[in-house]
Amino acid sequence: MGFTDALVIGLNSTSPAYSLAAVIGPLVALVGVTAPGVMLASFVPMLLIASAFYYLNKADQDCGTTFSWVTRALGPWAGWLGGWAVAMTGVLVVGSLADVAVTFGLLTVGLDGWADTAWIHQGLTVLLVLVMTAVCVVGTEASARLQNVLVLAQVACLLVFAAVALYRVHDGTALTGSLTPELHWLDPFASGGAALTGGLLLGVFIYWGWESAVNLTEEVEDSATASGKAGVWSTVVLLVTYVSVGTAVVAYAGTAYLSDNADEGEAVFALLAGKVMGGWDWVVLLAICTSALASTQTTIIPASRTVLSMARRHALPAHFARIHPRFRTPHTSTWWVAVVAIAWYLAVNAVSSNALVDSVTALSLLIAFYYALTGIACAVYYRHRLLRSIREFLFLGLGPLTGAALLAWLLVESVADMADPASSASGTSWFGLGPPLVIGIGIAATGVLVMFVWRRVSTTYWAERPSVAAEEPMGDAAPVGA
Repeated sequence: MGFTDALVIGLNSTSPAYSLAAVIGPLVALVGVTAPGVMLASFVPMLLIASAFYYLNKADQDCGTTFSWVTRALGPWAGWLGGWAVAMTGVLVVGSLADVAVTFGLLTVGLDGWADTAWIHQGLTVLLVLVMTAVCVVGTEASARLQNVLVLAQVACLLVFAAVALYRVHDGTALTGSLTPELHWLDPFASGGAALTGGLLLGVFIYWGWESAVNLTEEVEDSATASGKAGVWSTVVLLVTYVSVGTAVVAYAGTAYLSDNADEGEAVFALLAGKVMGGWDWVVLLAICTSALASTQTTIIPASRTVLSMARRHALPAHFARIHPRFRTPHTSTWWVAVVAIAWYLAVNAVSSNALVDSVTALSLLIAFYYALTGIACAVYYRHRLLRSIREFLFLGLGPLTGAALLAWLLVESVADMADPASSASGTSWFGLGPPLVIGIGIAATGVLVMFVWRRVSTTYWAERPSVAAEEPMGDAAPVGA
């Protein structure tokens, strides 16, 4: 694959239409008209960590990304936990993404009754995960071709929706309470401390996933730079998309409407679709469907490639490193990720649909953890170069560490917020805590247990020792704009 293919996969892995639909209501409820500004502020740690991914990938083109790089910089214990966090994000979210794709796909074609019938809905969701997994196994070229179609459909639908919404604001046919966009909407600090923290937590979620471009580094031409650049540019394109569409939605609907419907989740776009587009509301429904569909496939990639890398380094059983003799893809790890994700989806759905939302909420803990760990690893690995020039100090040290510090702060805030059962989607208490935090703790504890068990079974990986970057210059290419 080339740079463009990797960029498209990085974009689709974030599921921009679905992410916007899911977050815009709760975000406006927290910060009001400064929602676009919070999206802008959330971009900062993502760009800094994307820069860390770029430079670490230049040193080590390994599909395990965080696992491999953290092992190289900080040692096997930290590396293993980073790899576990990446793999588990796929398990937690793949079923949920497929569920959204099925729901909005059925709504697009008018099969609302099917969408409301649990056994049909869940059966189609499982089938979709299996189909997307098969596409991943057949090959990254086939995946890239499918992703190119899906991202074009998704972005085109979003832009049409935003353009029509802004036109209706201009000609006075928007909803009661609509607003004229103003420059101060881009100031995230106007919302205040607690609201800003909650907004940033939501903002980090909508950017998550761009690193899928880097997980394909061993399958991309010019892997030392192309996949890293694709990851960085993914965050930049997402910034433009989120701020522009977010501004259009806030202007058209106003803060009162979005806040009142915050509990609708991604369905708020379905509510707005008919009002903005009239009989063309299927355009917005299709955008969310293709967004979740694309992300279902691309989210399998980082999880399966991380498991492959871990098995290849003897950090997991060797059979996870098997490569398909015809398609040359890690078919065993890919199918395992799908099977475990399906089992998790069905098990959590058996509890309640709100429990499924809570499991996705727990993602922010894992995301903040492994992103922050990667930022630290970059500064540690390149520590002997940090004082050689201003550029190296900024890009290899200060930037990644600043991104890591911001994400560590958000991780602590997430834990405090999720400890309150009332803040969860289900509103119930598990062991006196909110379900998302219990899920996060359970995943972390399971990872530590598996790590210690495998440490006793095989000692090969655990013999690895941290290293430091060679004493060669950074090169002339900057991560953005190169």
